[in-house]
Amino acid sequence: MTRPGPLSGCTIAVTAHRRADDLIASFERRGAKVLHAPTLQIVPAADDQPLIEATRRVIANPPDDVVVTTAVGFRGWIEAADTVGLAADLLSTLEQSRLLARGPKARGAIRAAGLVEHWSARSETTAEVVEWLRDQGVAGRKIVVQLHGLSDPALQDALRAVGASVRGLEVYRWGPAPDPLAVERVIGQICAGGVDAVVHTSAPGAQALLDAAALNGQYDGLVSALRTGRVLNACVGPITAGPFLALGLEPLIPDRFRLGALIRIVTDRLTDDNARSIETAFGQLVIRGGAAVLDGVVLPLGPGPRAVLAALVAAGGDVVSRPDLLAVLPGAEDVHAVEVTVNRLRTAVGRPELVRTVVRRGYRLAVEPVGAPT
Repeated sequence: MTRPGPLSGCTIAVTAHRRADDLIASFERRGAKVLHAPTLQIVPAADDQPLIEATRRVIANPPDDVVVTTAVGFRGWIEAADTVGLAADLLSTLEQSRLLARGPKARGAIRAAGLVEHWSARSETTAEVVEWLRDQGVAGRKIVVQLHGLSDPALQDALRAVGASVRGLEVYRWGPAPDPLAVERVIGQICAGGVDAVVHTSAPGAQALLDAAALNGQYDGLVSALRTGRVLNACVGPITAGPFLALGLEPLIPDRFRLGALIRIVTDRLTDDNARSIETAFGQLVIRGGAAVLDGVVLPLGPGPRAVLAALVAAGGDVVSRPDLLAVLPGAEDVHAVEVTVNRLRTAVGRPELVRTVVRRGYRLAVEPVGAPT
């Protein structure tokens, strides 16, 4: 049994690599079981020497504008410069440039380095930074763009087209999933309804989930699960949600595009979702992705017992026939499997009387007070 919490019994899949520990710890503190399956990973520049040489060129030929796209990239740049004694010169150079932040995280990294940003994009997109620069006029200006993992060269070309001299600076890139099998397993659980929510913090990571599903023949099942709402699909912001929005899906997005807001909205939505709950003779019963919660106690269930219990909850206390229960059992071939699964369910719940046998008809949940006539 698991300590009760607002997310007790819930299973949440996290696809993030960077800052995943914060998400996982927050959801686990609330009682959730977390499946961590990063669909991509951040890989530092394979060789620091090109970055160091680019840094020397920046110091020798100071830019007029520096576009900071990610906090982790900006910090990594300063740290790499520090390893060869260039941090002070780099910071002095940047202090003389207009620093343009792609969003609050980048702005925070700039300030943490003792610098002050000139302007920050509200939409948290590089495209808005480029638009702002074009509106300001950049002909003849020297611009350095700190690249993020999947930067769009067209955005740099847009600045070159209006007369700017643009240099890209790569600090890290996106690499493949560290454990592709973990991603495949999570996709399978999402398709099977064994996950209550899947949480994303980057557009490349969200797209990588869809790509992995297509590669493994699970694409249709994944999109169906997300479209029907069987699984809560949550993204930290509209940019992250882009790959899903392009498919006509409507992921959950918090009003403030921050991890804390994402955690709160996922918690609130899962807590308020009582579509699969019922008051029984033994307390409220809630069906979750990989468990049930009876009167606040988490009861881990296998796929078969969970499927039977979900069907009984959906019936609201009415009788469900053995053939109907057989239809929801994965891989079962005859009604004997139903009887075996019901026995396993009763054992797992620890309240055998919760699932009552109705002779010659099937099974139903005990929804009336204990001792009431049946």
